[in-house]
Amino acid sequence: MPNPESKIMTVKQARAFRDKLQAAGKKLVFTNGCFDILHRGHVTYLNFARNQGDALCLGLNSDASVKRNKGKNRPINPEDDRAFVVASLEAIDAVVLFDEDEPKDLIAAILPQVLVKGKDWAHYVSGREVVEANGGRVVLADMVEGRSTTGTIERVLKVYGPKS
Repeated sequence: MPNPESKIMTVKQARAFRDKLQAAGKKLVFTNGCFDILHRGHVTYLNFARNQGDALCLGLNSDASVKRNKGKNRPINPEDDRAFVVASLEAIDAVVLFDEDEPKDLIAAILPQVLVKGKDWAHYVSGREVVEANGGRVVLADMVEGRSTTGTIERVLKVYGPKS
């Protein structure tokens, strides 16, 4: 099994990885998210995404991006730890950190052939236009009911939070 840190890449490295795959007739899949506290829903989603092509690149929100999107108390785990954990998963072939609120510029730089997002984002898939304009496709994944980072945090607080 490769060292998880070898899967954490720059944008330039991820683009070269995609080019190598494409030269071999293979497809790169891209998805993104915070992946703050890894749970069954995440793993199910990432396995689904990986099965849409030959390799999976995960755009991981930086700490600053998570804070802007999720609020001042997030992320729970720092970006280096989150990157290492997701890079340790068999489904993941590359991890690229991004600092923007959404990954459309990262997607435009990497140009994956397949873009996967959860059905809860069906109303807006960042990067859809650039992927489809380049002949790629967008796939929406089912979500695992009752599995979310927010729900996990709420359960932990209920059990271990301050007693009233």
